[in-house]
Amino acid sequence: MVSPKSLTLPLSAEDVASLRAGDIILLNGPLVTGRDKVHKYLVEKRPQKTEIPFELAGSVLYHCGPIMRKTDTGYNVVAAGPTTSIRVEMYEADVIRQYGLRGIMGKGGMGENTLRAMQEAGCVYLHTVGGAAAYLADRIKKTLNVWLLEEFGATEAMWLFEVESFPAIVTMDAHGKSMHKEIEDLSFGKFKELMNR
Repeated sequence: MVSPKSLTLPLSAEDVASLRAGDIILLNGPLVTGRDKVHKYLVEKRPQKTEIPFELAGSVLYHCGPIMRKTDTGYNVVAAGPTTSIRVEMYEADVIRQYGLRGIMGKGGMGENTLRAMQEAGCVYLHTVGGAAAYLADRIKKTLNVWLLEEFGATEAMWLFEVESFPAIVTMDAHGKSMHKEIEDLSFGKFKELMNR
């Protein structure tokens, strides 16, 4: 069994360059979330980096709409499973280039535009476990900050979490390899074989 690589956030260019599709990793440090509304806002409104209350350069942006519980001292995470990444394909390449992201995390992979942006900018796609929202919430140790909470609500806001040993697999790397594309091509080839029988 391959041992997972432990990485500290934010990621450096060297961290990203060392990763290959198929690598198993554990993330530690500040992790940012963002779903559909955040992506649309970042691309259409183009907020200045100084308007965002935390640093995005070097960050991993997690496609997640967490379930949050408000407490006397802040917010606790109840569930934090990944959402389907292809939903934001139309925005992701711009977001990577504009804000200097080093990683995108979600489920299901992304398309050609995002893969090209990842090669150009030095960024990876990380696939994490769907259906394990409570387990992943346990990997979040603290809520550090939130942005656009009043505008978008808790699920669509951009959260900053402190994570520990948050698991993922590199499925699209900065060298142009996409395991999602490989599986799609293989499946299509098998489909054609079946249809030609």
